[in-house]
Amino acid sequence: MSGLTSSGGLRQRRRPVTQVITDCDAFPKVPETYVEQTATGGYVSIITFLLVIWMLYSEFNYFVFPGYKFRFVPDADFTAKLKLNVDMTVAMPCDLIGADILDKTGQNAFSFGRLREEPAWWELDTNQRKHFDEVQRMNQYLREEYHQLQDYLWGSGYGRLYADMPARRVEPAVAHDACRVHGVLTLNKVAGNFHVTAGKVLPIMGAHAHMTGFMEKADYNFTHRIEKLSFGDKHAGIIQPLEGDEKITDINLLSFQYFIEVVPTEVWGLTGRSTTYQYSVKEHTRPINHESGSHGTPGIYFKYDLSALKVEVTKDREGLLQFLVRLCASVGGLVSTSYIVCGLAKQLVEAICCQRSGPSPDKASLHTPAPASASHSLLSHSAPQPGVRTNLLASPASPQQPPNIELTKSC
Repeated sequence: MSGLTSSGGLRQRRRPVTQVITDCDAFPKVPETYVEQTATGGYVSIITFLLVIWMLYSEFNYFVFPGYKFRFVPDADFTAKLKLNVDMTVAMPCDLIGADILDKTGQNAFSFGRLREEPAWWELDTNQRKHFDEVQRMNQYLREEYHQLQDYLWGSGYGRLYADMPARRVEPAVAHDACRVHGVLTLNKVAGNFHVTAGKVLPIMGAHAHMTGFMEKADYNFTHRIEKLSFGDKHAGIIQPLEGDEKITDINLLSFQYFIEVVPTEVWGLTGRSTTYQYSVKEHTRPINHESGSHGTPGIYFKYDLSALKVEVTKDREGLLQFLVRLCASVGGLVSTSYIVCGLAKQLVEAICCQRSGPSPDKASLHTPAPASASHSLLSHSAPQPGVRTNLLASPASPQQPPNIELTKSC
């Protein structure tokens, strides 16, 4: 019997799980009987709930897909190599031109590597022309409207937004009238000059020369088309300003000059750091006429220089603990602000309602005793009858003290 009693007592002392969790709540709650529910508070609660949902979605979306942060820092890596990627077509036969490079170190041009020179046709077929026009249009748009696509391009993961030039479907029946110069050169990280001029290259101690003594003026034609010109490895978000550029001229002796400012770029991601290069360019075209005093050598010149500053690209993402703390603080601040807004709105509504309904009764008027004439008239009309005992203290005419009533102003 005692065992049953003890087990029954334990069974009676058990509480539901929800009650246990409620009792363990660290934040005290106000009893519902003390809470006044109004329409204004309901509207503010709904708006606050929607704002909290929107803020949580925005914060989580930015944490998962953060933006990019750019900053300039000094470039102290002087021993690194600079890779130059070239793919261009010149409207001259390969026997009449030569591609070469020189830098401030005076190093032999052949130590940087050699570019391939392949005979080609200047006129493109329908498929190739359509492809190049699209590349030209897209690259021009990216150069002018790049600020609108910056986040998309850096987060796309594509090194180039367009493919290489498609192969020619039908070869023309005429001889080759152009030369395609393409390849990769490994350069020193100093200023240099990459150029394509008339005549083959003849290396000399610390310099080089181009053999043009056998060429006529009519043989010169530096109309060119640039399909690829970049520095470093491919990376998403890097725009190459000269890709898709095409220069057509009817002047034989002409000098095309491109002044390029190369900026090293370090991109930090989840897999580590990757180094690439981006550049800006200025163009200058000048006809060569020795009789009028415009001296020089006709050709296509890419004069590049390295910037002393590099760009560090990082994702604007904070730590998980900082993100959670900031998220909780934002939600708490929004809820606290909603309480303040709810109180102000309630006071404003009460003030407007009270002005429309007129003044409410004062508390002092409720404690004012009745006039003496009224009490005398009641006594005169209620004379005692013979044989009836009258208790004047309990009669309605006696000046009884009214109860102390507290009345607040409400509308």
